[in-house]
Amino acid sequence: MNNLFKRGQALEVLFLAILGLLQGLCEFLPVSSSGHLVLFSAIFGVQDSLLVSIVLHVATLFAIVVVYFKDIKDWVLHPFSNQAIMIYAATIPTCVIVLLIMPIVNASFGGKYLAICFFVSAVLLFVADYFAKKKQSKPFTLKTAFVMGVAQGLAVFPGISRSGTTISAGLASGADRKDCAKFSFLMSVPIILMSMLLEIFKIIKAESLPSVSVLGLIIGSFIAFVVGVFSIKVMVKITEKLQLKWFSLYLVFIAIMCIIIL
Repeated sequence: MNNLFKRGQALEVLFLAILGLLQGLCEFLPVSSSGHLVLFSAIFGVQDSLLVSIVLHVATLFAIVVVYFKDIKDWVLHPFSNQAIMIYAATIPTCVIVLLIMPIVNASFGGKYLAICFFVSAVLLFVADYFAKKKQSKPFTLKTAFVMGVAQGLAVFPGISRSGTTISAGLASGADRKDCAKFSFLMSVPIILMSMLLEIFKIIKAESLPSVSVLGLIIGSFIAFVVGVFSIKVMVKITEKLQLKWFSLYLVFIAIMCIIIL
């Protein structure tokens, strides 16, 4: 990030504010926050910062807590409730898959497969709309939670939307649209926490704390939080009304842009 920030603190603050906006929007809308951040960084020639990533993830985590406070409180107070078991059933396959494919995932952050991943997300969303229209909704089951967990594990590549992939998997399993959207956000909580711990570990291992504008981090995280709350509520409404296909068109456009730019 230093190449860009040497041009002035004001530009650094502006850049972090834009990152916060992208994180808040794309973390919950089915368009891949990591994919957009990789593309955005490539356009401006800016390197990723683990510290910035941690702060912005904390902001979007707070957004989930605010929107689903009662559900998360119930999960914490009753760790063996039906909902908690569902989340565990989703988290376990996610962790196993991520550990197995981590070397490939790390290589993908260079943007080499970004266009392909955006296109895959577009296809998944289009197929999800099709399945949701053709199938009658069924009760949310442990099997659906596991399937969504597998989907979450495969969605770690930049360009493949986590929310879009997990919701698509849930809809393909025949589950109710609203249940799929809600569970998609709840199941992200332990994954976001674990990814934050991993990033903190990387910083400690490197034995260096990057120099980043405190003001920029505050503004960026605040924007990520506010926009994140808005994005969650919008995503639930979009899923209920079966409008995921419109995001497919956007993702196809972004995929084409990646081919041209990268």
